[in-house]
Amino acid sequence: MNLYSKLLKTLFPVLFLMSLVAVLWVNTFTSATAQTPRQEIRGVWITNNDLNIFKDRAKVQDAVTQIRKLNFNTIYPVVWNSGYVMYPSNVAKRIDIQPFVFRGSDGHDILADIINKAHRQNLLVIPWFEFGFMAPPTSELALNKPEWFTQKRNGGETSISAAGEVSWLNPFHPEVQDFITNLLLELANNYDIDGIQFDDHMSLPHEFGYDQYTVALYRQETKKNPPANFKDPEWVSWRANKITDFMVRLNQRIKQIKPKAIFSVSPNYYDFAYKLQLQDWLQWVRLNIVDELIVQVYRADMNHFNAKISRPEMQEVQQIIPAGVGIMAGLRTKPVSIKQIKSQVRAAQQRGLGVVFFYYESLWNSSLESLNERLTGLKSLFPYPAFRLAAD
Repeated sequence: MNLYSKLLKTLFPVLFLMSLVAVLWVNTFTSATAQTPRQEIRGVWITNNDLNIFKDRAKVQDAVTQIRKLNFNTIYPVVWNSGYVMYPSNVAKRIDIQPFVFRGSDGHDILADIINKAHRQNLLVIPWFEFGFMAPPTSELALNKPEWFTQKRNGGETSISAAGEVSWLNPFHPEVQDFITNLLLELANNYDIDGIQFDDHMSLPHEFGYDQYTVALYRQETKKNPPANFKDPEWVSWRANKITDFMVRLNQRIKQIKPKAIFSVSPNYYDFAYKLQLQDWLQWVRLNIVDELIVQVYRADMNHFNAKISRPEMQEVQQIIPAGVGIMAGLRTKPVSIKQIKSQVRAAQQRGLGVVFFYYESLWNSSLESLNERLTGLKSLFPYPAFRLAAD
């Protein structure tokens, strides 16, 4: 064996170790905008229940610092809820739905403050368009623009949701589409956001779609009336495809402004989303308009939880984009134990899935444990960092 061969044999283990470290380093710091399946999403939703914290600059600083220390990497602050926006909006102002209650305690822009402080801590900020096509019937939006809303076949105009009684914007109406698009373009143009997230309300309950505009459009395109049975497969498919077409155009418009913005979707599991809400999110992924998927799985029973996160469509999506699970951290009236949270996080991680918690305040308050026990449990979830780089 010559000297070169001996030297190579001696150095090979060292070179191999160096290569392995380099690969791990690159994977850890891969940009979020590259959208590789190796990314681990670790996020938390900031809801209206958290406004007492996020209206105060000092509390925002404390919150993002704590989130960073716990090795989270993404914040999803609500920007559209109950028919109102959570930032100063000229688009909303033009139709008289711009209240000022959502400004900070000293009159500042809450969203801009969150983005600024989160980016300093290397956290992504992906505003959450929570209510989608949904709005309370008493909202100024519903009162000012009744022609924008759809109805059931029997003339009913509302449904009951977790948010109470709600009306539904007609996702097929061009003025509704323009309004939603302009709100989101305003966000993309005016804020240093890393993406935008749509949840299960960027949809329509399958009972709806019998308004005059939609009926006329269906007749024009199919030469027949909508079926009396709102579960009719053709009628379901037609409406779902219309929503998909809009989402494709919406993605294109946002990407024109921010090409690397993360187009995030947080729906219910697929069968429920498509059949009951006309939300064909699997098709959205296949059409390459979704950069990140977080499926809401608010189940206490671990067998049900595991069944939902192991479905074939979840495995399909994981091969294409970063994917994760929405986990319930608790409600004010229904706390969730840190034991359950840890079990669900581990189950998601074992399947290569990230996690996003609903919602920030319930990570700490209204829990079954003391604050110290809760904090110790949360620290154990992510013992090492998993960075995601901000979009350009």
